[in-house]
Amino acid sequence: MTTIRCISPVNGELYVERPALTLEQARDAVARGRLAQQEWARRPLTERVEVVRAGIEKLGEMNAEMVETLAWQMGRPVRYGGEYGGVKERGFYMADIAEEALAPIEVENSDSLKRYITREPHGAVLIVAPWNYPYMTAINTVVPGLIAGNAVFLKHASQTPLVGEHLAWAFHEAGVPDDIFQNVFLSHETTADLISEKAFGFVNFTGSVPGGKAMEQAAAGTFTGLGLELGGKDPGYVMEDADLDAAVDTLIDGAMFNAGQCCCGIERIYVVESLFDKFVEKAVAIVSAYRLGNPLEQSTTLGPMANVRFADTVREQTAEAIAAGARALIDPALFPAQGEAYLMPQILVDVDHTMRVMREESFGPVVGIMKVKDDAEALALMNDSDFGLTASLWTRDLDRAERIANQIETGTVYMNRCDYLDPALCWTGCKQTGRGGGLSVIGYHNLTRPKSFYLKRA
Repeated sequence: MTTIRCISPVNGELYVERPALTLEQARDAVARGRLAQQEWARRPLTERVEVVRAGIEKLGEMNAEMVETLAWQMGRPVRYGGEYGGVKERGFYMADIAEEALAPIEVENSDSLKRYITREPHGAVLIVAPWNYPYMTAINTVVPGLIAGNAVFLKHASQTPLVGEHLAWAFHEAGVPDDIFQNVFLSHETTADLISEKAFGFVNFTGSVPGGKAMEQAAAGTFTGLGLELGGKDPGYVMEDADLDAAVDTLIDGAMFNAGQCCCGIERIYVVESLFDKFVEKAVAIVSAYRLGNPLEQSTTLGPMANVRFADTVREQTAEAIAAGARALIDPALFPAQGEAYLMPQILVDVDHTMRVMREESFGPVVGIMKVKDDAEALALMNDSDFGLTASLWTRDLDRAERIANQIETGTVYMNRCDYLDPALCWTGCKQTGRGGGLSVIGYHNLTRPKSFYLKRA
C-alpha cells in the first residue's frame, strides 16, 4: 500500500501520513463524481454560487488551525497569519463574476434565427496543487470549477496533506455534495493512469517543469485539457526615477517572503547604475535583520524551507555562483540557526547569466542583483530566461513602463508592485512556465467548453 507522508521541516520528523487510494478505488471515486456532476450542473447557478461562498466562509472558521498546521507542514511562520485573506479575496471575486463569465453569448435572436454560445462544464476536473501556497493555489481552480458545474477532485502535494482535508470539510459542511468535491490521496502512478484513461475533462497542475512534462505525457492522445503553471525566474527592474525605498522594501520582500518559496517571487533584480549601490545597501540592511528560526514562534520572520532537498538546491546554486566570482553580502554569523531545512537568506552581487542562480529556478531565499545601464540592457536580461511568469517594473513613468512591458516575454507585468495575484486578471505564463490561465473571466473559460447553437425558426 502506498502511503502519502509529510516530513515536517520544523524538526525533520513525520508529521502526518495518509494511505493513497488504489487505482480501483480512484476509478470508483471518479465514477461517483461523474454521476453526481450531472445533477450538480443542473442546479441553478445562483445556488451553486451561494453554496460555494458558504464553503469559503466555513473555511475561515478554522483559520487558527490552518495557520499552525501550515507551519508544521511547510514551515511558514505563524506570525504571518496564513492564507485565508487571499483565499477569500480570490474566491469571492470569482463568485461575484460567475453570472457574467458564464452567461450565454447571444449572436442573433431574430424572426428567422437564434444563434448563441453557452459554456458547458468539462464534467470532472482534477486539481494537482502545490505546497508553497497550498490554500490559495488550490482555491484558484476549486471555486470556479465548482461554480461552473464540474465535479472537482483535489490531489494535494504530499508536503501539505491536511490542506485538502480542510477544504473538503469546509465545502461539505456548506452543502457541496461529498462526491462533487473530493479530496483524494493519489500516487504519481495512479494519477498518471487516471489521466491516460481520460478520467478527467480538464487537469490543472501547479508544480515543476518535469511535473508538467509528466502531465503532458500522461494526457498524450486523450485530448484532455491541461492548465500548467510550472517554473519561474521572475525579474525586477529598478529605473532611475523609481521610489527607491518602496522598490527595495517590496522587491526584497518578494524575494525572501515564505523563504523564497513563491510562484511569482522575485529571483533576480536589475538596478540602473545610478541607484545600484544605494539599493544594495538598503537590501542588505533589510535581510540582515531577519530572524531565522522555528516558525511556531511569533518572533520568527523566516522559517525553514519545506524540505531539506529544496534547501540543498539553493545552497548548491549559491556556492557555485560564489566559486564563479559572485559576492555574498549577508554575514552567516547573523543566522546561527542554520542546518537541514533551515537556510539563511542571501544576496549576491557580481552575478551574471552564466550562473545557475540567475538562470534556473531557485525557489529559496537567495537573490542576485545586477547593475544595468539602460532599459535596453534590462529588457534583454529580463527576456534572457527559459521562464515567463511575472516581471516587476519600478518607475514613476507609466508610459515608459507600458513600453517596456509590451516587450517582456512574461504572463503578468507589475508596475511598482510584485508577488501578487489580482483575481480580476488572468494568471498565466509563457515559455517553460506553462500554459493556460486561471482566475478572471478566462479562468471560467478554461474550466468549461463552448457549445454553439444555430436554431433556424420554421
